[in-house]
Amino acid sequence: MSALLQVENLSKSYGYEPLFTDISFGLDEGDKVGLIAKNGTGKSTLLNLLAGVESPDNGTIIYRNNLRIGYLPQSPEFESAKTVLEVCLEGNDAASVAVRAYERSLANGDASAMTSAIQAMDNSHAWDYEARFKQILSQLKIDDFHQPVGELSGGQVKRVALAKILIDEPQFLILDEPTNHLDIDMIEWLENYLKRSTMTLLMVTHDRYFLDNICSKIMELDHQQIYTYDGSYNYYLEKRAERIEAQNVQVERARNLLRTELEWMRRQPQARQHKAQYRIDAFYDLQERARGYRDRGDVRLNVNSAYIGKKIFTAHQVSKAFGDKVILKDFEYTFARYEKLGIVGDNGVGKSTFIKLLLGEVPCDSGNFEIGKTVRFGYYSQEGMSLDESKTVIEAVRDIAEYIYFDEKTQYTAAQFLNLFLFNNSEQQKYIANLSGGEKRRLYLAMVLMSKPNFLILDEPTNDLDISTLEILEDYLSKFNGCVIIVSHDRFFMDRTVDHTFVFMGDGVVKDFPGNYSEYRAWKDYHDRLDAEAARATAKPKDKVKYNVRDKSNKLTFKERKEFEALTTEIELLTAEKQQLDTLFASGEVITDMDTKSAHYSELQQLLEEKEMRWLELSEKE
Repeated sequence: MSALLQVENLSKSYGYEPLFTDISFGLDEGDKVGLIAKNGTGKSTLLNLLAGVESPDNGTIIYRNNLRIGYLPQSPEFESAKTVLEVCLEGNDAASVAVRAYERSLANGDASAMTSAIQAMDNSHAWDYEARFKQILSQLKIDDFHQPVGELSGGQVKRVALAKILIDEPQFLILDEPTNHLDIDMIEWLENYLKRSTMTLLMVTHDRYFLDNICSKIMELDHQQIYTYDGSYNYYLEKRAERIEAQNVQVERARNLLRTELEWMRRQPQARQHKAQYRIDAFYDLQERARGYRDRGDVRLNVNSAYIGKKIFTAHQVSKAFGDKVILKDFEYTFARYEKLGIVGDNGVGKSTFIKLLLGEVPCDSGNFEIGKTVRFGYYSQEGMSLDESKTVIEAVRDIAEYIYFDEKTQYTAAQFLNLFLFNNSEQQKYIANLSGGEKRRLYLAMVLMSKPNFLILDEPTNDLDISTLEILEDYLSKFNGCVIIVSHDRFFMDRTVDHTFVFMGDGVVKDFPGNYSEYRAWKDYHDRLDAEAARATAKPKDKVKYNVRDKSNKLTFKERKEFEALTTEIELLTAEKQQLDTLFASGEVITDMDTKSAHYSELQQLLEEKEMRWLELSEKE
């Protein structure tokens, strides 16, 4: 494979804080690489450097000549007044300009402008381009091309940004948390699209199924250095464990040697001049190695919840709607003690509204939730909490409590508790204003758990959290002696943490499934197949269109009769071929020869129209 990108001795710091120092790596054409690191260590910064959004302090980034790069930032922003169409066609290339003019003339109904626009579309071969961007937008469930971006939800804006990049067909695609704010159907569509694509890919994501199913190489940014693993995410986990074990052994060995050397160096100063210089130099080198980072392995948060009684909550005939949009309709449910419930569904079906109804933040239209007296909610919301950014991390936690008590045997100081959430002593002194988005979410999570809740409600907890923090949270939830409701699009996280699933189907319908998301998906796929097979088996075979050959009394000549019979067969074959292309265009597959197939599709349509007109002409002869 040919080299596509080479990074040499790249360094970047903010103030006195280095993110990474002298890192080097390369990417080959066709590589699909996942970048993993703890929040705040420079993942997004590295992607910004590669995309040309920021400049490095030192080092070089060398791209192959004329490389087309597509970059999806974590939080894409567009001018709110622009429409979806205008955002996707912002380029000044001939095809984009032609499609913009064509769509404008369609909207205005200007016949003269339409004639000019059609000519421009023909000249720039833009018909295929228009079909491609409309196809991608439709597959990403964006149907109103003229809707202003300012009216879209966060998830819709993310999908428009994604569509804009995919439409341009980059050779190198850089994605920063592409699954954030996407529902599960969209995540699975994107996963399949990227798996089939031949584009070179570098992405940051916390979605471990997404990572494992797409990437063939993992790069880890750890303590300002890059480590590369040629294999899937599962392979990376195995090899990383081996690296950490070897690293810890080396550090421990250096510390043991240091004790011996320290005694030697501390002998009477007057004897120092007789010491071998090489041994003195070796001592200082050893001292640096002994100070090396010793990985603690998997951090475990062993805390207990407050006591919770047998009565949790009961939903009595709860209904809620916003205008014509029905969220719940006569919903009834009795929540069990220690139940761990996951909630899934498309964006906008009311998952977060359900949580707010339960917490009393939004009133029910009818019915009510009856909450048990011992229930103590801990709520982690999508919006997060308001943090005083003029304070340090440790100050913010100490404002809530200096000591965190979980039971008679388990208590932590504020600093110890923050250590469990991967805030070391130096990071605890950081001002909140200087934290990354993921670090702020991690701090927010720590502050929610500080309150010792017995009923945790987590609304999209995986957005902006790194994999290390998710592993801590997953372990905590597996041992949590209370109730849990989780709203999430992260399939791996849901499979690890819940044993029961609500599927919001829309129009107030909630399906109660006794298993995690993957079990529900397997069940749904199985029953969808059964339903499809049953439908095929019971469907009446379509009557073949019978074309009566005219008898001798009609005016068809022998030659015309033969032509009429041949047309029937030709029309059937052309229709079948056109349907195959329709299916291909709607499948979402990467079509390498899109121009050829689109041109052939246009020829098929024209030929089919001509033959159908001739068939009608002959059929009407008497």
